[in-house]
Amino acid sequence: MVAEEVQKIIESEEYKERYGFSADVAYESFEKGLSENVVRKISKLKGEPEWMLEKRLLGYKVFESKPMPQWGANLNDINFDEIYYYKMPKSKEGNNWKDVPQEIKSTFDKLGVPEAERKFFAGAEAQFDSGVVYSNVNAQLEKLGVIFTDTDTAVKKYPELMKKYFGKIIPPTDNKFAALNTATWSGGSFIYVPKGVKVPMPLNAYFRINAKSSGQFERTLIIADEGADVVYLEGCTAAIYSENSLHAAVVELVAMKNAHIRYVTIQNWAKNVYNLVTQRATAAEGAHVEWIDANIGSKINMKYPSIYLQGRNAKGEILSIALAGEGQVQDSGGKVYHLAPDTTSRIISKSISKGTGLTTFRGLVHVAKNAENANVATSCDALLLDDNAKTNTYPYVDVQRNDTLMSHEARVGKVNEEDVFYLMSRGISETDALAMIVLGFLNDLTKVLPMEYSLELKRLIKVDMTGAVG
Repeated sequence: MVAEEVQKIIESEEYKERYGFSADVAYESFEKGLSENVVRKISKLKGEPEWMLEKRLLGYKVFESKPMPQWGANLNDINFDEIYYYKMPKSKEGNNWKDVPQEIKSTFDKLGVPEAERKFFAGAEAQFDSGVVYSNVNAQLEKLGVIFTDTDTAVKKYPELMKKYFGKIIPPTDNKFAALNTATWSGGSFIYVPKGVKVPMPLNAYFRINAKSSGQFERTLIIADEGADVVYLEGCTAAIYSENSLHAAVVELVAMKNAHIRYVTIQNWAKNVYNLVTQRATAAEGAHVEWIDANIGSKINMKYPSIYLQGRNAKGEILSIALAGEGQVQDSGGKVYHLAPDTTSRIISKSISKGTGLTTFRGLVHVAKNAENANVATSCDALLLDDNAKTNTYPYVDVQRNDTLMSHEARVGKVNEEDVFYLMSRGISETDALAMIVLGFLNDLTKVLPMEYSLELKRLIKVDMTGAVG
């Protein structure tokens, strides 16, 4: 297979038919570009209280004052004046799938969202550009006292929780894109799991960018009270356009004493999307937080989930997959801060590069002076599929105690034609042979995904591997 075949599969009809299509949807009228007037207009349309407007205006002020980051991937081509910061379908949110407008329903039907919700998930949300168009919560969750709604609704129905936690883990001053999200956020998930409640099935959300030159800025906040347990899954796709789109979400997780949160992302944005996300969690005494992050799509992806281990015996795990195809930049990794005794962390990164794709791992581990007996492990493995593919690794370790148990390893390997030929000699097709090698490389991560997400990830990888040897 020649290298040009790689580009063909990335722009294949299979991808376009399944993910890259667009729907003809009527939107609320909104001008391009960002200004204080736009921020005020978003807040007014949502009927928000004054305290949220003040947060938005602070976010806008910080966004305007902060320069564009000059480290990592090149973001200088983003034209903030050519982006729609609010694209709300005229249809209203519904909790019954039959009430969702047909053009939007057809989009999510193609993506399998309602089917997954019916067959597997305890609750589901579907966000279309700036708005949640479908929300349904299993009756069993309501009996358990679990709150699962969109963040816009939470501002009005649960103001005390929102005031207490919104922006406390990731303030608008954190970085330019967190500030942008604070100013323009719309939609996202709000979850509160009461003390001692273990949610029996995963909660699910799906985020879709449909409009041209649009931005999606959802805001997700998950609070697991003492002893609570919850798994949250999100999927992301976008229509294919020549114009660029921007996705700048903020995710905040609060794991109280002995709580457990697992946050799973399958990111398959189209290649015209800048994916610039800030994700952060706090873990109290005995709490356990997991980020499981699979990044396949987007033009440029910059995402580094972080965990602050604030209580004794807290545990944090970050497991990430990055696949960079032709012209893609996957800049990802994770950060863990050990701020209490007897804390444990693990960062595992698996990356795959093909064509002119570039993967970069950035990992940070900090062990504070009071974090005695910390246990830290990081692992970064990269697989190169051809001669032009590239990968970088930038680990940073700041250990301030001598009793820390610290390990770090990094490996780079390459798939050669002899390996593929051996499998093909056993009657396996070239595409299936390469997919088997790649999935074996990713096995540690794919096996921890729920079944339907694992199957979908494997299918996406198989599609992406066609023509990757050359």
